[in-house]
Amino acid sequence: MAKVLIIGAGGVGSVVAHKCAQVPEVFAEIVLASRTVSKCEAIAASIKERTGRRIEVARVDADQVPELVALINRVKPELVLNLALPYQDLTIMDACLECGVDYLDTANYEPPDEAKFSYSWQWPYHDRFKAKSLMALLGSGFDPGVTNVYAAYAAKHYFDEIHYIDILDANAGDHGHPFATNFNPEINIREVTAKGRYWEEGQWRETEPLSIKQSFDFPQIGPKNAYLMYHEELESLVKNIKGLKRIRFWMTFSDNYLKHLEVLQNVGMTAIEPVMFQGREIVPIQFLKALLPDPASLGPRTKGKTCIGNVMEGVKNGKPRKIYIYNVCDHEECYREVGSQAISYTTGVPAMIGAMMILRGHWKKAGVFNMEQLDPDPFMEELNLHGLPWEVRELPV
Repeated sequence: MAKVLIIGAGGVGSVVAHKCAQVPEVFAEIVLASRTVSKCEAIAASIKERTGRRIEVARVDADQVPELVALINRVKPELVLNLALPYQDLTIMDACLECGVDYLDTANYEPPDEAKFSYSWQWPYHDRFKAKSLMALLGSGFDPGVTNVYAAYAAKHYFDEIHYIDILDANAGDHGHPFATNFNPEINIREVTAKGRYWEEGQWRETEPLSIKQSFDFPQIGPKNAYLMYHEELESLVKNIKGLKRIRFWMTFSDNYLKHLEVLQNVGMTAIEPVMFQGREIVPIQFLKALLPDPASLGPRTKGKTCIGNVMEGVKNGKPRKIYIYNVCDHEECYREVGSQAISYTTGVPAMIGAMMILRGHWKKAGVFNMEQLDPDPFMEELNLHGLPWEVRELPV
């Protein structure tokens, strides 16, 4: 049994705290910290009502290494789960190194002043973590995270070589708002409005934002338009899955969402550069975030399902093979269980399972690792036990 410190009290942080509380044989003590203690207290009250367990709450500014170090030294956890903003990955990693504690996150670092997310800032921490016999597990969400593990599982059990991977993410949920984002609006909009990027025949190819689409028939959802985007798991899978000839990432968006986004872009509301307003600087996208519905408020309103998975093609025993590994998740079922919609749930459950892998010793290594570098089997087993069951379909080649 272990003590863990969870940093971040948004939608995903809430799911992680609830799911950890459901597994007391692994997570004996849970501390939830955020800049806003009232959010932590609300989550703690929900956990007490749903599971009967009490968790500790604390305040911390995750931008400040000294505050993080003081909290970690006081709590003395075996593992820090970073569910804060991607801008704060490096400060939390620095604090873990100073305190000698293992680290886990769900999204790679992104600088506040540039719409660019990359592992290039976190991979260089490998030698420092290794020197202290500490582990940093990167991207333990769904995509990245489970999609990485799907690739590793397929490479281990279904292919001798994987040549093509298409990661497809569909959200067919309806929350009833004219426009809202299912996770942090600032991160979501920056991600969607960035240029597309995919890897083919040894090089990265760039596309205009949302300029390439395909129709895909998603299980339990039906046909949806999916748009090519860049997503962070591509960066590590290109490095770690041998034999790849092409890898792409696709995400679905409704026509309503895209029209609203186009208008907001056209009037400058998605910009990340500061502008002067009434004698003070504001960042338009941060102001927009304040106007949009809080993603955590969408849970009781959202109906429908998500479907996320990998279509993978390659060879096995000299013969071509194509499979689809995927999960379907229901928004309303997620809300009934933990009080959050499926977008937060599908990210939070893998974070809890990644933590379990480290604490049980299944994935205990020194250094910085992406999910596909580790044995996929125990993680895949736990997905079926903790709310994200998966299926494998053989597809015609």
